[in-house]
Amino acid sequence: MWHRWISLLSPKGFLRGTKFWARVLGVLAILLMGYGLFAGLFLVLADYQQGDAFRIIYVHVPCAMLSMSLYFAMALMSFSTYVWRLKIADMLAANCAILGAVFAALALCTGAVWGKPMWGTWWVWDGRLTSELVLFFLYLGVIALRSAIADAFKASRACALLSILGIVNLPIIHFSVNWWHTLHQKSTLLGLHTPTMADSMLWPLLASMAGFCCFAAWWVIQNTRADILSQQQAIDKRGCA
Repeated sequence: MWHRWISLLSPKGFLRGTKFWARVLGVLAILLMGYGLFAGLFLVLADYQQGDAFRIIYVHVPCAMLSMSLYFAMALMSFSTYVWRLKIADMLAANCAILGAVFAALALCTGAVWGKPMWGTWWVWDGRLTSELVLFFLYLGVIALRSAIADAFKASRACALLSILGIVNLPIIHFSVNWWHTLHQKSTLLGLHTPTMADSMLWPLLASMAGFCCFAAWWVIQNTRADILSQQQAIDKRGCA
């Protein structure tokens, strides 16, 4: 059992071991996102307080969740890169940074669209929004740092350090609504309480979140596979030359 997981740490093993699961994740992403978004946007009844404006949660919540989850995954891969110098971990971290930046931007944009009818403004400098913006800039910093350093080894080490240090922002994002006075509502899913949403709203949201997670895993795996194949082709060309 363990040798199968260990084999994923090598480029060839990763290509073999993820081929089937990438397809499974892709199918699950389509099914779960399809159900969650269709039910949430068209079938669920309007909220008694927020009306139809609440429907943006079926996009905003998964994006916000993944912006944090992908950063945690990136930091974990970066730690593996820094300590054990795993090439696959560095590739995974690089792809997590790209997708994480996209989800952080989407979380900020959809949050602004939601905030305008609820708060009367597109943006407020409260704890949750500001710390999420910091997360977005951390992603951009990691991406820019990797591009700015020509030496691949030095670039991976520098990005790993920045990723690991930046993880302190994650608990700030999560607990900011409890630590400080904020317009942002408190969590309805996570915490020491049962979800405060009706089941008719909750299940499509959970499906959407699961679908977005499957899509993120599929995207990172597929792009890492593409990076491995691209590097192998470059090596083969140099060998032929």
